[in-house]
Amino acid sequence: QVQLVESGGGLVQPGGSLRLSCAASGSIFSISTMGWYRQAPGKQRELVATITPGGTTDYADSVKGRFTISRDNAKNTIYLQMNSLKSEDTAVYYCNRRVGIIAWGQGTQVTVSS
Repeated sequence: QVQLVESGGGLVQPGGSLRLSCAASGSIFSISTMGWYRQAPGKQRELVATITPGGTTDYADSVKGRFTISRDNAKNTIYLQMNSLKSEDTAVYYCNRRVGIIAWGQGTQVTVSS
């Protein structure tokens, strides 16, 4: 059974940076398009970035140019480098497959505030 463990969140000032990590157990990771999702208080979970097994990336308009998704298939890990953070980026961030969602991890809280 695949498990997802997100880490790297925290409190950061507007304009700051954070790097999130998501470690996945299980053999399906390397063949899956993976994504970073986020859920702000009172809002639905939204997809912010995806990366294919070969490294092709895509981003939501709200984060394009500020966030970078990457993956290390050897380590079964994906990353999200977040720069120029804004208060509206405050949310719990999760990783999961883009298609064929599996059990969600606990997520990692990102708070952007002065």
